Amino acid sequence: MTGPLKVKAPKRSHRNASITDVALHAGVSTASVSRTINSPDMVRPESRRRIEAAIEELGYIPSGAARALATRQSRAIGAIVPTLDNAIFASGISALQRRLAQIGYTLLVAASEYDPDQEVQEAHALLSHGVQGLMLVGEAHAPALYRLLERYRLPFVNCWTYRAASDHPCIGFDNEGAARRLTEYLIDLGHRDIAMIAGVSQGNDRAQARIKGVRAALAAIGSELKAQRLVEQHYGIADGRNGMRELLSRCAQPPTAVIGGNDVLAIGAIFECQSRGLAVPEAISITGFDDLSISAHLQPGLTTVNVPSAEMGTRAADFLVKRIHGETTLPHTEVETTLIVRGTTKSAATRVKP
Repeated sequence: MTGPLKVKAPKRSHRNASITDVALHAGVSTASVSRTINSPDMVRPESRRRIEAAIEELGYIPSGAARALATRQSRAIGAIVPTLDNAIFASGISALQRRLAQIGYTLLVAASEYDPDQEVQEAHALLSHGVQGLMLVGEAHAPALYRLLERYRLPFVNCWTYRAASDHPCIGFDNEGAARRLTEYLIDLGHRDIAMIAGVSQGNDRAQARIKGVRAALAAIGSELKAQRLVEQHYGIADGRNGMRELLSRCAQPPTAVIGGNDVLAIGAIFECQSRGLAVPEAISITGFDDLSISAHLQPGLTTVNVPSAEMGTRAADFLVKRIHGETTLPHTEVETTLIVRGTTKSAATRVKP
């Protein structure tokens, strides 16, 4: 961790652009600007792109929200997560909301669906509601988002990621290190033919880091994550099944162990193995990442990495409120992950070949 960061109160010197400024800049009517903000599907794509570019360039925020930003009296915090269809994010958001409620703040939540452009749009929407701070997931965000946050000097924190040298505040964990330790555990069990069903890595620094961690652990023993042993899938049970199906179709012999980029992908992989008569862990060991509550109740229970999502949510609430009040904060906070060994892994020496 680095030393404390002195935070200055937000300046209020720059003038907020008006809706008329945006309309003139984009060459459209004020009604078109209003529709783009409130009902974007009703605006032609070409016009919408010009209007959105003008909004970003001029830093336009609707007047009600501008007043809230200027006075810092909304007592609302925003959070943008990649998806609401994942229990690990739900746990963090729930803890964030509980802690904010204790200190008199309201939480507004949006989902980006892993789309960086949509994330920028959601940030504009939350700013239009006057949020005083913002929790984000990961460090890889569109430059336009960071410019927006800087322009309005909005306190924010990146969660689910930790990098001591980051230029941005973060509360999270070392995804690469956690994935490496998980892979080393499988190596200690004697596994060498290890495959991975990763999340889609484009625009997702957590997925990228977990792949990197698996590669690093294998490289340390003179091995590698071969191209035919890596597939990327969206985060869903069906996606996990598809990923397992693809891995099994690529080679005559299945891998001895498969690492899921998260628990959902791992559970899908288990279901696909079971449907094919491949016993887990007797024929294939499978691991996940996140430690969802359901993972302990599977038969067999899923070996995985416990991610302290509730702790991150609570810490994020305290961090943002302190930043809003100009208090001293630590810019980078690391939380610990834990390897949870359950029944889906076993020694490669006792493996039953399919």
